[in-house]
Amino acid sequence: MPLWLQIVLPVVTLLAGLIAGFFLAKRYFKNYLEKNPPINENMIRAMMSQMGRTPSEKQVRQVMASMKQAK
Repeated sequence: MPLWLQIVLPVVTLLAGLIAGFFLAKRYFKNYLEKNPPINENMIRAMMSQMGRTPSEKQVRQVMASMKQAK
């Protein structure tokens, strides 16, 4: 096997693996977010209702703002 092929083949294989891994990870993450969506205002309302509170719109927005700030 020629020397240049011993150098080029691993580099090309590595690049192909990185590209394939990127697209597979992207697809996995997209599917994960579809099955487990991030918290939204309706979920906050439901949680507060389960705790026995009737949330006002102001309270819901405050919780959303605090969660965004925590990120």
